[in-house]
Amino acid sequence: AVHKFKERRRTELYQQYIGFVFQAYHLIDDLTVYENLETPLLYKKVPSAERKSRIADVLDRFNIVAKKDLFPSQLSGGQQQLVGVARALIGRPKLILADEPTGNLQSPQAKEIMEIFQKLNEEDGVTIIQVTHSEANARYGQRILHLSDGRVEREELVKKQ
Repeated sequence: AVHKFKERRRTELYQQYIGFVFQAYHLIDDLTVYENLETPLLYKKVPSAERKSRIADVLDRFNIVAKKDLFPSQLSGGQQQLVGVARALIGRPKLILADEPTGNLQSPQAKEIMEIFQKLNEEDGVTIIQVTHSEANARYGQRILHLSDGRVEREELVKKQ
């Protein structure tokens, strides 16, 4: 069980396989968008040429190339969340843990994030576990677990149209 791993092993597991998306973005204020995206790759010791390639790919995929030299304070909430999602994905995780990823966003921005998650799951095989109070956002998934007081009350399989 993961909780029995030593801290070093857990850290390696997180770095290699898990991406995190937070409601509050958690971007580094003193770093540009480019540098925020590069940081997880530096920790993983990804070679420079591959880092540049991955960052260029993610900037393009999320349509934020023009924002690469801006600081988080110069971005809208939706743009900051896009950078947060991009940062979670740049390490090519197998699993994304998302805590209310659209909680601070307007509806159009929330829809964009949810469509990105859906595409990642369908096209790249990334598993996404999302905590949300939004029934609409939950419906982007394949399965919904309804929790109450930390216990699963019921499970629902989502039917796709």
